[in-house]
Amino acid sequence: MKTRIWTVSAVALLCAVGLFFLSVNIKNKIISLSSNSASQTELANLAKSFEEKGNTKEARAAYQQLINDFPGAQSVASWQKKSEELNIKLLFSPALTKESVLYEITPGDSLYKIAKRFNTTVELIKACNNLKEDKIVVGRKLKIWIQPFTILVDKSQNTLLLNSGDEIIKSYIVATGADNSTPVGTFKITTKLVNPTWFKAGAVVPPESPENILGTRWLGLDVTGYGIHGTTDPHTLGQQVTQGCVRMANQEVEELYTIVPVGTEVTIVD
Repeated sequence: MKTRIWTVSAVALLCAVGLFFLSVNIKNKIISLSSNSASQTELANLAKSFEEKGNTKEARAAYQQLINDFPGAQSVASWQKKSEELNIKLLFSPALTKESVLYEITPGDSLYKIAKRFNTTVELIKACNNLKEDKIVVGRKLKIWIQPFTILVDKSQNTLLLNSGDEIIKSYIVATGADNSTPVGTFKITTKLVNPTWFKAGAVVPPESPENILGTRWLGLDVTGYGIHGTTDPHTLGQQVTQGCVRMANQEVEELYTIVPVGTEVTIVD
């Protein structure tokens, strides 16, 4: 067991060193451009070039530098969107980042056990490592995301921000409660359901019913009756129209469901 732990640590250390020198080279190249106040076009071209070549980490770093250096630029919204797309692409790929480690599967492991150990989800481990099934093989190395996620819902903007550490991973347009009915405070996700049944007053609406407003996923909060869920009416997103829950597009709530584990902190503000 000691040898196994040392092997994983050594591999992780080598990966970290490689990532460090790669990030230094990228930063040096980007800083040399961003140090010139007239370099917005050059830095944007560099970001685009990295993206076209499939250099996802470098492209993300360049777009983030653009956002930091030129926050008032007309293109800042598109840069932010590009940065978020690259964040998700990196998150769902085997590429190691500073927020992840390489873990070697040991006898007795399962995806559930590994996910529980690192406070992540089975779905994210499978997405990161291109796994099509739950079966795993001893000795294989898996990318595991280890930095906790948090969620911030802003009712005034009808937005949901997925954060990891100090970084915004992605922003989503959501619907919140009519008449200020979405509760404000800090909560935790306590339940996760696929194709949830809707238990409304006087009726039970099955998942396949077009009248089931919960959509394809449910992330229940530790305040009774409230959660984050999908929708059968995406045209209402961006409005305050729900009975108090946070409503998302089905494709986006499925993405969020994959990423965040039970226990994730959710802060809702006015």
